[in-house]
Amino acid sequence: MDSSKRSPFSTPVPFHSEGLSTPGALTSPLTSKAHQAIKELLHEGESANTRSSYQSAMRYWAAWYLLRLDQPMQLPLTVACVLQFIIDHAQRQTGAGLISEMPVEIDDALVAAGYKAKKGPLSHNTLVHRMAVMSKAHQVHSMLNPCQDGAVKELMSRTRKAYARRGDLPQKKEALTRNLLEELLSTCDESLRGQRDRALLLFAWASGGRRRSEVAAADMRYLRAIGEHEFIYTLAHSKTNQSGSDAPENHKPVTGRSAAALKAWLYAAQIVEGPIFRRIRKGGHVAEPLTPAAVRNIVKQRCELAGVEGDFSAHSLRSGFVTEAGRRNLSLPDTMALTGHHSVATVLGYFRADTALSNPAARMMDED
Repeated sequence: MDSSKRSPFSTPVPFHSEGLSTPGALTSPLTSKAHQAIKELLHEGESANTRSSYQSAMRYWAAWYLLRLDQPMQLPLTVACVLQFIIDHAQRQTGAGLISEMPVEIDDALVAAGYKAKKGPLSHNTLVHRMAVMSKAHQVHSMLNPCQDGAVKELMSRTRKAYARRGDLPQKKEALTRNLLEELLSTCDESLRGQRDRALLLFAWASGGRRRSEVAAADMRYLRAIGEHEFIYTLAHSKTNQSGSDAPENHKPVTGRSAAALKAWLYAAQIVEGPIFRRIRKGGHVAEPLTPAAVRNIVKQRCELAGVEGDFSAHSLRSGFVTEAGRRNLSLPDTMALTGHHSVATVLGYFRADTALSNPAARMMDED
């Protein structure tokens, strides 16, 4: 079975299945065909990105367990095992400086086998994600969950506070605000690739900061022309609307320069149905749809061509849109209607991070 289609919890790791409940109120066991149908429905309703990240986390857990305990991993894990995983991966301050309990030879082996990108402790965000995935694995298999044990939860809480006290804060990608986006757009010529990238950047930014997965999944079925110079794109499925519920904010405007660039790309590539943004092969052949990774690479390549230095990615288009809205004092409801954010706190984080100096409250001592 293709690993990309495998459930993240259907790894080669042997799990105990005691206590696994059978769905429904049937008195007789489900057939193998019914179990397969359940798996297929669960798979279809799961994000590909989520599945990939869960698979990676479970592979890492299995590799660490085998090297640390010298035996294959089996669920349920013990509370002691989970606590050991935390102290192996989280640094703590001692008289000798920052240390963790990960043996050097195990760290080296994990890197050599490709389970880690580099030696040293995991970032706090990665540790939290690995713990969340293992917690989910126990939940899915209806097992006693060691990740929800009081000692584990308290250690994770204190670890977060320790990292914050040391100033080890999460690193966010830099924002591509309008002036930076203009520099990227200036590198897009009238070639087929240039027209595609111009349309992609403007579509992703101006329609509310679309995520790379949303750009890659953009399809002509959801694009509606309004007159000669505007479009409405219906975002039928997104990270914050995974159930596909119909709501007014699903309809994203594509107007002005963004509409003109999109119209030019569709005409040049002769796209009338199917995916909007596609790969261009040698000879100018328009091929298969872009992947989310390809969208990220386009942003990075255009940054490099424009000489825009910094830690930018596809998410920089989304954060750039929100940051620009904050700079211009646009209303939160208007901004959130386009971005699709459900959390006001998340949007305010972008608003406030780049607009502190323009806050009128900071100028009260300077008033006449």
